[in-house]
Amino acid sequence: PGRQRGATNAAGQLLVLKFSRDEEREADLVGLDIAARSGYDPRAGIALWNKMAALNQSGAPIELLSTHPGGSERIEQIDSHMNVLLPLYARSKGVSVNRLPPYRSNVAQR
Repeated sequence: PGRQRGATNAAGQLLVLKFSRDEEREADLVGLDIAARSGYDPRAGIALWNKMAALNQSGAPIELLSTHPGGSERIEQIDSHMNVLLPLYARSKGVSVNRLPPYRSNVAQR
């Protein structure tokens, strides 16, 4: 009974973490939608997560045990929704998507 209860508790904790990651993914998309509508370039999100990955190469927790999706997953999510985000951003700037300039980070590279 003790081992079974321990396994059940562990499975329950992993399920809670999965729901937390799902909620974080949804929050990321809502935030990106709001930011794009407000005139912030959604392509900056990809640059941000690439920089975060470079800074945190060795200390990142195992995604399965984390309440947040990993940076590479967040980059994939942003990229897969760019077809929706870029038109929102372009509309906020009063131009069509094909008139948007290429993305350039305003942060100096080291």
